[in-house]
Parts: sequence; structure tokens; C-alpha cells
Amino acid sequence: MAFSLLYLGLCRALSLIVSSRCREADKDVELVVLRQVRVLERQLHRRVQYRPVDRTLLAALSRLLPRERWRAFLVTLATLLRWHREAGRRKWRVWRRRRGPGRPPMSPQLVELIVRLGRENRTWGCVRIQGELRKLGIRVGATSVRRVLRRHGQGPAPRGGPTWTEFLRAQAKGILATDFFSVGTVLLKRLYVLFAIEHVSRRAHLLGVTDHPGDAFVTQVARDLVGDLAEAGRPVKFLIRDRDTKFTASFDEVFRSEGAEVIKAPVRAPQANALAERFVRTVRTECVDWTLVLGRRHLKAVLREYFRHYNEQRPHRGIDLGVPAGRTAPEGRSEFAVHRHDVLGGLIHPTRRRIDLGPAGD
Repeated sequence: MAFSLLYLGLCRALSLIVSSRCREADKDVELVVLRQVRVLERQLHRRVQYRPVDRTLLAALSRLLPRERWRAFLVTLATLLRWHREAGRRKWRVWRRRRGPGRPPMSPQLVELIVRLGRENRTWGCVRIQGELRKLGIRVGATSVRRVLRRHGQGPAPRGGPTWTEFLRAQAKGILATDFFSVGTVLLKRLYVLFAIEHVSRRAHLLGVTDHPGDAFVTQVARDLVGDLAEAGRPVKFLIRDRDTKFTASFDEVFRSEGAEVIKAPVRAPQANALAERFVRTVRTECVDWTLVLGRRHLKAVLREYFRHYNEQRPHRGIDLGVPAGRTAPEGRSEFAVHRHDVLGGLIHPTRRRIDLGPAGD
């Protein structure tokens, strides 16, 4: 920067001298020739090499003399013009170095947002991410987005497919699993419980309790379930069940008529219907293994209460410790203002937030 200012000052001073002494232009040319002679005296018996100061002076003097007088210089016209261009480039190079190259840097928050969008959406390219940011009122170039993604190890789109967790969560919507489990009564009578559970929300449905699970029973409960889910806006796309003979052809036909596909698990492969099998273990360890069942009506009442607790109050690790009903905790810091309420006659003791923020009690 100092060099460019010195060069411009020298050009101005020389222009003032020439304008005030227009008739003495010959003396100016003589000064140039003498300057060149001094250069030759310093570099006798070798190739003439001009120092930066010499180049600056000659380039400045060349702006004040007409081109027909430039024959007095020891360099060609192209060389003088090149020196002048280099002086101009040096000025802008210093100015860019002080100002900083390119556009102002992006904030760390914007960089983190770009990396997050690229990581969570592997099929989005830099232009797609640029458009998504513009929707949020953030204007950034596609080249800047590409540079940020590459700096954080994310190449061009597509950056690989979804993970297994993302794939299963995307496919979970519309998947319904169903199964039977049996409960023995006090009089050693066996009752069969049919239930269904939604993969995406872990919401469980008690379909029926019977001692004779025939074709009419399973067909009727299937119709009721399909109708309830359709009214709630949660249609069934896939139904997973095992190969139990209690699931008749008419039971499958009810779901197929609604556009659902029935998927039968392989023989002796409970992992293929893991959610239903896990629910059976949960309902046994938390409810029926600790209850003396008197009969069908008693078991149905007990299971209704437990299913209500399961859907509305019990947290689940599969949905980030949320509840299937989707309820959220109330706002405000009053975590110690809770009270206990009993389920199944005191078999389970969940807690709730107190509204009046009074002393907690049973």
C-alpha cells in the first residue's frame, strides 16, 4: 500500500513539474537518459537489471513524455507498459490482503446449519441447500455451501443412503403388528387375548378377549380396528402377523380390502415380529403375571386399564422416552410438585404433575 501511494505521489509531482515547465521537456528527457547511464555504470559487463526503484521512476516518467520520445529509454515500449501494469496490480494485491480475500466469512452458526442440512438430507446438493436457506431468509452462494460441505467431509450429493434407523423409522408409518397371548384364570381356564400395536407410535390396541378364537371373532375385531384407524387418519399399509392358525383367511381379507398388505413371519422366527413379542413380555411382567384373573370380563377390565396406562402414561425407549399418545410435559419449572396415582389397584404407581403446586401426596 505504501509503495502504491509513493508511486502515485511521484506521478503527481512529476506531472506538476512538467506542467509548470512545458518548454523544458528536453531537460526531462536528459534526466531520463542520465538515470539510465547511472544504471549502466552500476552493472557494467553484465545484463542490465533494473531495481524496483528504477522501474517505478521510469514508469512514472513514461506517463509524462509522448510516445515518440520513448526511444531515449533503454527498454522497449512493451516493457514500460508492463511495469506500469505491475505497479497497478501490486496496489490492488496489497489492498485485497488488508481487506481480506473474497466475501466476509460466514458465522459459525451458519456453518453449523449448512453441515446439519447436508448430514440430515444426504440427497440434497449445494443448490438445494441454498434454496432451503433462502426460505429461512439466509442468502448464501452455492459455491460457499459446497466449500463448507467439503471442509466437513461431505462430498457431492447423494452422500450415501439413509441409515438403518432412518430407514426403519420411515417405513414404520402404516405398519401394524398383531398377535395372540394366553392367560390362565383361577379355575385353570385358558383365555386368548388379541391385540395390535402400531410401529411408529407404539400405540397398543386391545382387540378382544375370548376363550374360543374362531373365524367370526377375529373377522369382527379386524373390521372394528380398521374402521377406528381410518377415522383417526392412520390407515394400515402393512400388517405383520405370525402363522398361527387362529388368523383365518377372512381376517386377512379385511385388511386387504383396505389396501393393506399382510406379511406373515417365518416359522419359529419371533424376531420378525419383535414389537408384538416385546409387548407380550411387557404386559405379562407388569400386569397379568401379578393378577389373579377370575374370568373373561375381569381380564378384559384389567387389560383395558393397563392399555390406557400403556398408551397415555408409560414412556418408551423406542420413541425417545415419549408416550404413544404423544402428550408433552407442561411448561414451567415445578418438577417436584408431583403426586402419585395408582393403576390396577396399586400394582403400578406412575406420577403426575400437580396443577395447584401444593404439597405432594399420595
